[in-house]
Amino acid sequence: MKPLADHLKEVVATELNNEDSAFLSRLIPGCHLQSTEGTLDSWTGDGSSVTVLSVMVHSPVRTAELDRFPNLRMVAARSTGFDHIDVVEAKRRNIVVSHVPAYGSNTVAEHTFALILMLSRKIHQAYERTMRGQFNLEGLMGIDLAGKTIGVIGAGRIGLNVIRMARGFGMNVIAADAAHDHNLADLLSFEYVPLPVLLQRADVIAVCCPLNDSTRGMFDLAAFQGMKRGVIFVNTARGGIVDSSALLWALGEGIVGGAGLDVLEGEVLMDEDGLLAGVSQGKENDMRNIAENLILMRHPNVVVTPHMAFYSREAVNRILETTAANILAFEAGKPINVVAATTL
Repeated sequence: MKPLADHLKEVVATELNNEDSAFLSRLIPGCHLQSTEGTLDSWTGDGSSVTVLSVMVHSPVRTAELDRFPNLRMVAARSTGFDHIDVVEAKRRNIVVSHVPAYGSNTVAEHTFALILMLSRKIHQAYERTMRGQFNLEGLMGIDLAGKTIGVIGAGRIGLNVIRMARGFGMNVIAADAAHDHNLADLLSFEYVPLPVLLQRADVIAVCCPLNDSTRGMFDLAAFQGMKRGVIFVNTARGGIVDSSALLWALGEGIVGGAGLDVLEGEVLMDEDGLLAGVSQGKENDMRNIAENLILMRHPNVVVTPHMAFYSREAVNRILETTAANILAFEAGKPINVVAATTL
């Protein structure tokens, strides 16, 4: 494999453990890779010679971060979503931004169904009870998925895998998406419907759409008011798609019977460093997000996982392989998987 050119030898990668750092280094021979298991904010090195940043979703790359790296040439996002990167500002500085358009469509879909099954059969509550030595079944009656209707928000790569799995469970499937592929709908036996219709009909709702200007805060009070009572609501997409205050209201009213959340609004605040920063700075929105997330995490009808739907061995390897290919293609003058500022 051709080694990196001199101008691309300094690479900083965040949220990367030692094993994966070694794997990425082998994929990009000749580079000087500095990695941290923490976010970009926690990296304290000298950014003056860094030419490539490789970040995950918890490492924002905006004006302040870009200023730390005056010779930056590329931001290689190790994710499909790129809302944590200021692509417009990067373009203004002639910095290329790439992403990983597909790495774990089945992986995220499997986690989506793991959450659905936990909620439909109350597995999380049963587990906690048996850990206390209690084996009675009171309050643990679940529901069958067969014959129920699942509404999938976003019928892209991940959404289509959720649809395939749902059909395997014998579920009826409806989907809401800006684009309609009726050949796929016929092949997989699902129906496209407008979002308000989906909310009215679905027994289970799976959020699989990207976060952008049209989806930010999509699930607000009005959206939850339009749902079938007792619905199971699962979000493995992005936290900002859901208004946490509205979700808490819907849980309290019994409209949402159970929520499975792999992502939270303001989730970057929820680790130890984020909590300390949020409390010390006292920002109103940050404090609200922290308080609402803590309530959600302790709610008996909510299952929260730490943004890990993508996190399988196979998917992580695919992410690293695509990221390396993105960097090498840029070095060769033929960049791939480039995010255009006009796509925001």
